[in-house]
Amino acid sequence: MSKPTDIRVIGTAVYFLPVRTRVPLKFGTETLTEVLCARVRVRVTDRRGQTAEGWGETPLSVQWVWPSTLPLAQRNEALKTFCFAIARSWAGFAGQGHPMEIGHDFQEQALPELLAQTNAARGRDVEPMPWLAALVGCSAFDLAVHDAFGHILQRPVYSTYGPEFMSRDLGAFLESSPTASFAGKFPQDFLVANPPSQLPAWHLVGGLDLLDRSELKGDEPDDGYPVLLPDWIQRDGLQCLKVKLRGADARWDFERMVKVGDVAIRHGVKCLSADFNCTVTDPAYVIEILERLQREHAQGFERLLYVEQPFPYDLEQHQIDVSKLAAIKPLFLDESAHNWRVVRLGRELGWTGVALKTCKTQTGALLTACWAKAHGMQLMVQDLTNPMLAQIPHVLLAAQVGTIMGVETNAMQFYPAASAAEAVVHPGLYQRRNGVVALASVCGPGFGYRVGEIARALPRPAGVFGSI
Repeated sequence: MSKPTDIRVIGTAVYFLPVRTRVPLKFGTETLTEVLCARVRVRVTDRRGQTAEGWGETPLSVQWVWPSTLPLAQRNEALKTFCFAIARSWAGFAGQGHPMEIGHDFQEQALPELLAQTNAARGRDVEPMPWLAALVGCSAFDLAVHDAFGHILQRPVYSTYGPEFMSRDLGAFLESSPTASFAGKFPQDFLVANPPSQLPAWHLVGGLDLLDRSELKGDEPDDGYPVLLPDWIQRDGLQCLKVKLRGADARWDFERMVKVGDVAIRHGVKCLSADFNCTVTDPAYVIEILERLQREHAQGFERLLYVEQPFPYDLEQHQIDVSKLAAIKPLFLDESAHNWRVVRLGRELGWTGVALKTCKTQTGALLTACWAKAHGMQLMVQDLTNPMLAQIPHVLLAAQVGTIMGVETNAMQFYPAASAAEAVVHPGLYQRRNGVVALASVCGPGFGYRVGEIARALPRPAGVFGSI
């Protein structure tokens, strides 16, 4: 059943904003020193002929979305080119409805075909671009469509996820189970009734991050920001630390958890998490580390809130029973959680939680959140080191869906200057004070970006498609 508020996309524009890190960020086996952010503008029209624009943005963090031995420049260029294909496809997409409806249809119908065409053009002997990379490329457009819908209605987009504006209920997108029916339910039924105005902020302790003065080499940046972990904790009042591990060196991983745990204990940090970045193949590896922590470093073990994605990206190909590990500490899907179907498989294998990311699309994150909450799984919202506009939907998602503890937010660690223009309008989102980020400045239609107040000079669009 159509509604007069139904929209369709009539034009897209793509901008690329390069950002360099102030210190390296280790991603599994790779290190990130710069990233290209895709910023997208879309124009939509509704059935009444009204038009509006919306914005979306995501870092194209190729090291995370496409781990490979292929040269980084080659992967970057392939994903950048793929963004143009997505932009062209969205501009000509005939789907009409609520952003949840057309976002779902685009991901089910257009995006797989685009990826297949792209990989066919790359040739049989060239490593194909993975689905996670396709989702990240699509996410900026999907976010922009949700933002535009809020603007055409002149209301916050999170107030639109119900039957007043959606023609299809969740039963059209999600399969019900013996314990959860989605018929007659909408995303608004799974959102927090009174979203918090501030959230505990998780700080990322990368594999190259310095824990104490003995590790200083003398070539650290002198830019007014902390270098040592204790200084970050003191300056920002941090209470939550996410620890990046190797997943292929048990001794190093255990010692790293102990060292960070000792820092946490000395400085009153309450929560830790462990991120193995998909490099583990046997649950016994993680179980051994956790059990040893429990025996030899009990205070650190008690602070460990959950373990994040130790195992390979492709959950369907690597169907590992993780129930013994999840019985020790909550175990959260991250890279593998492409959609609710994969999360359903993960739950069958013993996973107990899911880490949502707006870089896998707003539509997909909300559908996954609904399925997971209906089946008793815990939620977290994880960062892709989101700067600039990308930070706002990311933090809003955490506030709206409810998480096990706050939100991960680390762009202020690795490229704080990148968000200087946005921080003038939204100071509480681009700094962590007293251990939290604050959303009080986020207001108005769509995602509440307040783009017109942000003094950011954009480059010329790298690509324009349709009527924009």
